[in-house]
Amino acid sequence: MSAAPHGVVLARYGELWLKGKNRRDFEVALQRNARAALAEIDPEARFEREHGLLVVVPSRRPREVAQRLQDVFGLASLSPARSVVSDPDAIAATARAVLGETLEAWPRGRPIPFRVSTQRSEKRFALTSPQLDRYVSEHLSPELVERIKIDLTHPELELGIHVRKEGSYVFVERLGGAGGLPVGTLGRAVALLSGGIDSPVASWMAMKRGCEVVFLAFHSPPWVGAGFERKIERLVRVLARYQPHSRLVFVPFAEIQTQIREHAAEAYRTVLYRRMMQRIGTRLAREERALALVTGDSLGQVASQTLENLTCIEAATDLPVLRPLVCFDKTETIALARRIGTFAVSIENEPDCCTVFQPGRPVIRGRLSECLAAESALDVEALVERALGQRRALQVTT
Repeated sequence: MSAAPHGVVLARYGELWLKGKNRRDFEVALQRNARAALAEIDPEARFEREHGLLVVVPSRRPREVAQRLQDVFGLASLSPARSVVSDPDAIAATARAVLGETLEAWPRGRPIPFRVSTQRSEKRFALTSPQLDRYVSEHLSPELVERIKIDLTHPELELGIHVRKEGSYVFVERLGGAGGLPVGTLGRAVALLSGGIDSPVASWMAMKRGCEVVFLAFHSPPWVGAGFERKIERLVRVLARYQPHSRLVFVPFAEIQTQIREHAAEAYRTVLYRRMMQRIGTRLAREERALALVTGDSLGQVASQTLENLTCIEAATDLPVLRPLVCFDKTETIALARRIGTFAVSIENEPDCCTVFQPGRPVIRGRLSECLAAESALDVEALVERALGQRRALQVTT
């Protein structure tokens, strides 16, 4: 490492730190996803994996790089930092520079509660962590000392130092990371995306747990216009920030809905729609080598989400159905939708296919036997085959 300080980003691991012998696989995936996230803003960034840490060496704008990496699952926190050789005087000089630049943005008029906090994984370093804390504090310039007061318990400003075998890092900022596990480390899932508030949040939560998500949306022209497809594409564009590759598949659903309207009891329409969606999702999952379906169901939120109706719907697939929001209430989901950036798009007034031929009084406690009896009048396999044969697929980027 060069003696001259230079800018890096310290990207700290989340829970993958707890992984055992297969942790390296998670680290490789994390680095791959981080590189993909930076492809547009800094394709020349370099990556160095250290013990429990991914060090990113940007070619420019470290803070912008750190902010982009906040959307990479698997990272707990990020700090734009200066790297320097592991020498007390070099560390103290870098600390003075970092603290001076930071204080320029802080208001004057009162001393700022401050502390130095050292982590030392290189045990052969000349000073212990408390000794280096004191050494750096004692070697601050008088101009800096006038702006601060030492407060080890409730500091408003904390200067961090990591002393490692590879070199040392000095920083003051700690940005929150997305947490979770790197996308792709837990396989692939197909998310049924409706365009409402819930299903995009459920998709995001599946990604957070390491699933790469393929998005499936159903459209019903002429009853549902092209505005719905544009809305779905915008939603996926937001979600694409969180995984390296995002594939969106549109499947026409009007023929299926017409057949259900003509051959099934009105009260069961929504449940039967969703059973057909599960079948199409399952077929797509087989083709995409996906291992599960993801839905935005929340228990009891609407008529189709009672335990009885969820049981009827899930019986149409032999894949696991992941329901990350099943015990969320709506306010929790809305808060998360706002945080991840999907809420503003989700509330746009564009009808989806579930509004077509919507029953006036939907069944609350559906029976699987009734669903099977209604479907016996349909050529289910042919309907699924024709719908998938007319699909439209596209890759979506941010």
